[in-house]
Amino acid sequence: MEPKIAEIARRIRTLREDLNISLPEMAAVAGVSEPDYAALESGERDFSFTFLRHCANRLGVDIIELLTGENPHLTSYSVTRAGTGLPIKRRAGFSYEHLAATFKTKKVEPFVVRAPYSSADADQPVALSAHEGQELDYILSGSLKVVIDGHTETLNAGDSVIYDSGKPHGMIATGGGECVFLAFVF
Repeated sequence: MEPKIAEIARRIRTLREDLNISLPEMAAVAGVSEPDYAALESGERDFSFTFLRHCANRLGVDIIELLTGENPHLTSYSVTRAGTGLPIKRRAGFSYEHLAATFKTKKVEPFVVRAPYSSADADQPVALSAHEGQELDYILSGSLKVVIDGHTETLNAGDSVIYDSGKPHGMIATGGGECVFLAFVF
């Protein structure tokens, strides 16, 4: 089941209040304005992965706890069977399946990502975002146009790219079909 925005917002607000963290402090930690933070915390807007990660770090919880209300508890290993990862939608059309939702103290956030092909998007500039850390993307099927800090690469099945995710980056499926890839966010 996909986490619901209102439930995530409620968990963030409750934890912030329980820890006596001010709204201005959380806005600063999350890297957004106070009005934007208030809209996010009230469930009026959807969250970026970066926003959730900043909140989870400041609140002292795993990002999965914000998403599901459950604290990851496995420490030796965790198996995620095909198609059973935690579904997360963070970008229009793209689907993300978190592969380590039950593993505690992760050093990486692993996802299977499905990027749909859109002929309309093919003629538009690629939407860019940035977040701290590094990211490694490994293409399982299809083709992916990746833009990183002004450089453009086309990746095909078996190709990979690792980059400083603090640099503006974005991607779209190319070649007329869906692209499926593994994304590891460090």
